[in-house]
Amino acid sequence: MKVAVFSSKSYDHQFLEAENLAHGHELTFFEPRLTHETASLAAGYAAICVFINDTVDGETLRAIAAQGVKLIALRSAGFNHVDLKVAAQLGLLVVRVPAYSPYAVAEHATALILALNRKIYRAYNRVRDDNFALEGLLGFDLHGSTVGIVGTGKVGQCFAQIMHGFGCRLLAYDPYPNEVCQQLGVVYVDLPALFAASDIVSLHCPLTPANHHLINAESLEQMKPGVMLINTSRGALLDTTAVIEGIKARKVGYLGIDVYEQEEALFFEDLSNTVIQDDTFQLLQSFPNVLITAHQAFFTRDALKNIAETTLANITAFAEGQPCVNQVFSAQP
Repeated sequence: MKVAVFSSKSYDHQFLEAENLAHGHELTFFEPRLTHETASLAAGYAAICVFINDTVDGETLRAIAAQGVKLIALRSAGFNHVDLKVAAQLGLLVVRVPAYSPYAVAEHATALILALNRKIYRAYNRVRDDNFALEGLLGFDLHGSTVGIVGTGKVGQCFAQIMHGFGCRLLAYDPYPNEVCQQLGVVYVDLPALFAASDIVSLHCPLTPANHHLINAESLEQMKPGVMLINTSRGALLDTTAVIEGIKARKVGYLGIDVYEQEEALFFEDLSNTVIQDDTFQLLQSFPNVLITAHQAFFTRDALKNIAETTLANITAFAEGQPCVNQVFSAQP
């Protein structure tokens, strides 16, 4: 099957081509993101393969459907960037990678916590400048701290296991409690109770219309002064403006994010020789208690191998007329 791979980087070539030896599809790699403006690149391809910052809205879907595309293979677990209703109306099948490496994301969230708490990024730069003073680097013991976990699917479960190993008290919110987490001693509470009691709040839930800007001015008011916020899920779970106000008011003591609501214009590209026009992002960068990584939580060898395996298996199932267990339906939560 001819497949157009959008938003492709060298690592996509490496892992997809290696896995494709067992499938034999005709892969063409395009560096640009999929948008309505670049949809013409999909002409002549039965399938497209897209990533999280590709624009798969109704306008783009109509454009690619008119060119003969039948399958949209996501190289991600999240699918909030796809207009599933329009896809269904056009007869386009959407498949995803539901689980590639929950450990990768959970471990990255832990790395953000440790780096923020012990000021690793500041200490590193100080020592490089031969400044060995400890003033301003004071941290706290994770052992005994209360960690609130929003979402206890596969990633949230892995994160809970790591935090349990540190000796943290664990609270969680999820409409569907996880039995493994409960066996660890995780206590499920409602969101206000979680926000009020947690020293660290870490988000591990998908983005849905119901939880858009889950962290906002109202929820921040419910939190402890100096709370640490960690987001490795989706940028729009945070109302960035409200979080900035929380930082300035010292309600938010630490912010670690691997995702950003307007990241599609920034992340995965080298913009070091440009002037970034996003004033909100630039303001976030200016705070000494904010640590931002550019959507790299998933980025491990294990995860990329799993993504390639599942993505190509999804495409092969479609090509052979077999049911695909990873199909995304418009009514799926």
